[in-house]
Amino acid sequence: MKKTYIFNKTTFIALASYLLLGGNAKGYFVPPLPIDSSKISSIEEAIAFVDAIKNLAPSAYWPKVKPGLFLENLKTNIYQPHSPYQGRGTNFCGYGALTYLFIQKDPLGYAQLLLKLYQEGKASYGTTHFKPSDPIKIAAGKLRFKGVLDVRPAEQMWYLCLADHYKGYLNILNRRYDPGDEDRMWASVNYAKFNRMVKKLLKYKVKAKGADLLHPHVGNLFSYISERLKTGSVVLYINNRLVHKKNNVRIKPGFPTHYIVLKEIRQTENKITLVYWDYGGSTLIELTAALLKKITFGVAHYTKK
Repeated sequence: MKKTYIFNKTTFIALASYLLLGGNAKGYFVPPLPIDSSKISSIEEAIAFVDAIKNLAPSAYWPKVKPGLFLENLKTNIYQPHSPYQGRGTNFCGYGALTYLFIQKDPLGYAQLLLKLYQEGKASYGTTHFKPSDPIKIAAGKLRFKGVLDVRPAEQMWYLCLADHYKGYLNILNRRYDPGDEDRMWASVNYAKFNRMVKKLLKYKVKAKGADLLHPHVGNLFSYISERLKTGSVVLYINNRLVHKKNNVRIKPGFPTHYIVLKEIRQTENKITLVYWDYGGSTLIELTAALLKKITFGVAHYTKK
């Protein structure tokens, strides 16, 4: 029976990225997140781990994942922790933001988990056990027309595993992967599901305001976000389509579409500046307080338990 869908998430292109010497390979400036006392491994440990991987054999579980590209992708994400890229036109946005937070907290654990998934077809991280279904194993490495994600089989494998493992109400009618479902409701991430993934996988204490269709009631939004950013990681759930307007589109859906990991927020007399991670780099945008309030549906604050 042919499946039908009422929503298909489209990609969102960064409005502005700024360049500085010493940036990453794409030229994005990537300011660090606030100091995170919950970190349990270092980038140096993770680099030593991936550099020690030699002569990686083809996986018996992931027939379309080429070992050379897998290792290259894994090393890229460790050497450049800002680099996870959820793909063009997919519904992997939430999984990309989760991955960025994961690498910031435990880069060694991330590398070990993905390598074990590749070599054994299943793996555990803490109390979370990943046992991907057969359709996932066949699909990883085959995704195309997704931009840089096309040549990042480790991330394809990981995002597909996450979507296969975690389910929310948006996934009720489409729970089993079919080719192309990375762009459909099967991969969608509602706000409660995203925060549940962060809590269960990363063991953060989660305090979330807002909802899928309701704006957060927190008083002065700028002040609320600024204070939370001082003490932990902050993810905003926003309607990205209102930020990146197109002149020929008159109607803008009034619901959130995108997860961003906030790095910096500051305010001048009549503008608010946001610097945030998404799509493998940092983006800087300026907007009014009214527009910030209009686009923001969720403010999630993550701290060490």
